[in-house]
Amino acid sequence: MKIPINIASQPFRRDRPMIAAYLAVSTLLAALLAALIIFIQQNGQQLVGMHQDIARLNRQIHDVSIEKARLDGIMRQPQNSSVLEWSVLINTLIYQKAISWSLLFADLEKTLPYDVKVVALHPQVDTLNHVKLDITVGADKSGSIVLALKALESSPSFGTVKLGSSFPPTQAEPLYRYRFTVNYAQKL
Repeated sequence: MKIPINIASQPFRRDRPMIAAYLAVSTLLAALLAALIIFIQQNGQQLVGMHQDIARLNRQIHDVSIEKARLDGIMRQPQNSSVLEWSVLINTLIYQKAISWSLLFADLEKTLPYDVKVVALHPQVDTLNHVKLDITVGADKSGSIVLALKALESSPSFGTVKLGSSFPPTQAEPLYRYRFTVNYAQKL
């Protein structure tokens, strides 16, 4: 085994590759620092622009709120209250009329079994224009009504069924009757 012995008072060191590596890394870090500083300045400018946009939009919202409050005050005056009530009634009737009865009955005919009869049907439209049906159905057998409920839930035209009340057959009404509500997928 050879052991290298250097008896010089100042041994020769190979520092040139290390110094070159340090310079390369320092140059790369300086370039990254410059890029980050530019990026931060651009984001600061964008942030100022976004704050200006938000302030402008908030002013518009405030102006619209003031205008809405002014118009609501006009509509709530006693001489205009009858017009407001009349317009609410007309809008309600329009929404009720918007339900296509022929399409509704066609969907029910496709979905319900042949031996289930619709006894009563009351559509309701909520504030989001979703149609909910309050239905009373009747059948000779209660099993047919169970099949009808399953068919309604599996149909793409109807949604989940919320069972209400059930009535057994009587002498006046010989059918099993079930009342329930179901969402209807008709678009208004």
